Amino acid sequence: MTTSGTPPEMPLGEPDELENALSHLQCVLVARRALTNPEGVTWQQYDVLELLRIRGPMMPSALSTALGVSRQTISKALRVLKDLGLVGQETAGADRRELTTFLTAEGRSFLARVAHQRRENARTVTAALTPAERALFTELCAKATAAIEALSGDGASLRAASSAPSP
Repeated sequence: MTTSGTPPEMPLGEPDELENALSHLQCVLVARRALTNPEGVTWQQYDVLELLRIRGPMMPSALSTALGVSRQTISKALRVLKDLGLVGQETAGADRRELTTFLTAEGRSFLARVAHQRRENARTVTAALTPAERALFTELCAKATAAIEALSGDGASLRAASSAPSP
């Protein structure tokens, strides 16, 4: 066990049980999400939609900072999302060059459909675990998430986004 807050070095080679468990869980969750995503929204585009749902209208520069991607990458994602009718943009204040991005009704509908699937997953896990196991799983997920977020250096803003109340 390390006390410095940095993870121990993982030896190269075969993944351990934890890595395999995380990878398998990710695969299962991605496959389930694909069922509710006929639009083909990518994870990055989905993250944009979720941030807009949680934080409300945002400037593209704020989106790129919060997601840790370049302005060019955000511009491409927003172009696709606008073409799908999931987001809209309007000028922000006096500077007509800067746009505020917001969710459209179609974007909210898309996120509601995905949320329904997420809640179905949660109900399934709830039924499979005892109350004590659920509490421990929730605690461990939060701890693992915080550790992974810390790798990006933007954990505070991501945690703030994920802890904001849902509409």
